Amino acid sequence: VAGFVLDLIFGDPRWLYHPVRLIGHLISGTERIIRNCLPANKTGERIGGGILVLVVVTVSTGVPAVILSVAYKYFWQLGLALESFWCYQILATKSLKVESDRVYIALKDKGLEAGRKAVSMIVGRDTQNLTEEGVTKAAVETVAENTSDGVIAPLFYMLIGGAVLGFAYKAINTMDSMVGYKNDRYQWFGTAAAKLDDVVNFIPARMAGIMLVISAWIGPFDGKNAGRIFARDRRKHASPNSAHTEAAAAGALDIQLAGDAYYFGKLYEKPSIGDPLQAVVPDDIRRMNRLMYGAAFLSVAVLSAISFLLYR
Repeated sequence: VAGFVLDLIFGDPRWLYHPVRLIGHLISGTERIIRNCLPANKTGERIGGGILVLVVVTVSTGVPAVILSVAYKYFWQLGLALESFWCYQILATKSLKVESDRVYIALKDKGLEAGRKAVSMIVGRDTQNLTEEGVTKAAVETVAENTSDGVIAPLFYMLIGGAVLGFAYKAINTMDSMVGYKNDRYQWFGTAAAKLDDVVNFIPARMAGIMLVISAWIGPFDGKNAGRIFARDRRKHASPNSAHTEAAAAGALDIQLAGDAYYFGKLYEKPSIGDPLQAVVPDDIRRMNRLMYGAAFLSVAVLSAISFLLYR
């Protein structure tokens, strides 16, 4: 809870070094060493990918575990303060709002080209030819997907194992974002990271979708449609987890998301999620942020209640 409150207040200031950057350097360095030691064939790369997962998760959890263990043993107030600070850094509630708000402000104040540039900072797809609707959809989809990856999932794992398990989740999630691609370089090397990411997100993704639906019922959104689209479209994605939050969001906002998109100049055909009951407009970015905040507060309340019952 302390970490969540700190995140709402401060977000991710650019001057503050983020531990996920250290995890990213660990992934890159370990990958380089493994590739130099193992053969560049299917078997060698799959083994190497497994070793990468083992090393990165072990280091990312072991280092904070040792530091917190020492801090709690000799000065529990320091341990509590440090763990709260790390929990704050693991969460991304406010940063999601801030980064997506930049897209909204760019579209409203500076026009389409500025909106394309702003959204390119938070999505992986090609943005140079996106329409205003395309830019808006990309921002909304990013907030929806990261409601699970950046908020609900970290909260879920920090309930179970504090900042240590929170760092384990961030390590797995970061590995998937760096090596979990089905391209020539990572087709086999990234298999272990991608599969493990699917496993650890299985429960949180579904929980996040449900929380978005409940948030829609509580807030000024279409709760009935959110539940309907969530039930209908939550499996419309190659990933077993990614469509849950997008489906709930699309239903709550009465818009259609997903569909075909270009990545590195190549068209990827993807099914649409939701029904186009309303046109997609820039204000949907801010509506999505309010929906995300509602789901975040609900999750903190539910997980705190569970934590109290488990550990009292």
